[in-house]
Amino acid sequence: MYKLIRPLLFAMQPEKIHDLVVNGLKILRDVPLARACVRMLFNYKNSKLEREVFGVTFKNPVGLSAGFDKNGDIYNDMSDFGFGFIEVGTLTPKPQDGNPQPRCFRLLKDEAIINRMGINNKGVKYAVSYIKRHHPNCVIGASITKGKDTPVEQAAKDYEICFEYLYDIVDYIALNVSCPNVKDLYKLQDVTNLSEIIDKLLELRRMYDDYRPILLKISPDIPYTQLDEIIDTILVSGLDGVIATNTTISRDGLKTDNKTLDAIGNGGLSGAPLFKKTLDFVSYIARKTGGSLPIIASGGIMSPQQAKQMLDAGASLVQVYSGFIYNGPGFVKKINKYLVKNIK
Repeated sequence: MYKLIRPLLFAMQPEKIHDLVVNGLKILRDVPLARACVRMLFNYKNSKLEREVFGVTFKNPVGLSAGFDKNGDIYNDMSDFGFGFIEVGTLTPKPQDGNPQPRCFRLLKDEAIINRMGINNKGVKYAVSYIKRHHPNCVIGASITKGKDTPVEQAAKDYEICFEYLYDIVDYIALNVSCPNVKDLYKLQDVTNLSEIIDKLLELRRMYDDYRPILLKISPDIPYTQLDEIIDTILVSGLDGVIATNTTISRDGLKTDNKTLDAIGNGGLSGAPLFKKTLDFVSYIARKTGGSLPIIASGGIMSPQQAKQMLDAGASLVQVYSGFIYNGPGFVKKINKYLVKNIK
């Protein structure tokens, strides 16, 4: 059915249809039995899918990437579609509008999306207020970053602010230092800048009674020499895991013509073309660390088979976003059913 209605949905601008979906989910909350029906259609439970990663128990290994629930106010609604965990955000200390529109584009021939949203969100205080009032029915993580106007040399303070607000109400915190749509954010992947952020957050964590895992989200565009430095920094510091990967600025091997790409302009690419690069990163990190570092594979997973490839390559969990957009609300259930049939 989704394949029949997808052309109608895709006739609208991506950001507009996203807003309609979010608002529609909020309306469904007030419709008797609506959410129960969604769970009945799209949830799939099996004990074989359960796993514990960095001290957190997940009902299944398939999560929703950051960027869909930008403000942390539809995590319970999205969990109805069978996700094992939801990553909210990315959140910043203060609200920000992001980049000018249009800023999100579909590449239908490539099953891909280009976005330069600029991390638009209502700010960490909004998310915290909502989560405190609406208890999560699922595992939730929070992606955090610096404000767009914060200089790189002052970035650590922004991460500290978000970290302190979120620590007691989420299950893990992800450090986004690799979004290509915020000026100079990529510079935070330099180990000097990165170490300053990590050291301050680890010092803060010692002040809390409960333990919350801290993960680092990396870019697929960094060279392997820099990846080696980041891995070493993570292992030495005691950070809990890595999310591989963010969107890419590469346009290599796309079926979409150059004229269309030139008209779209810059932005991070997600979807099918990112799969191989993500798989290579996951495999490399797993080999480099001897499987000791938990990895969440995020990028280019467009089929159940590809989700299993990521897990077989060394990922502990996977995240989807573009795959969910292109395959529809039954995508997570398909992945989980496939995994149960093929888990050794």
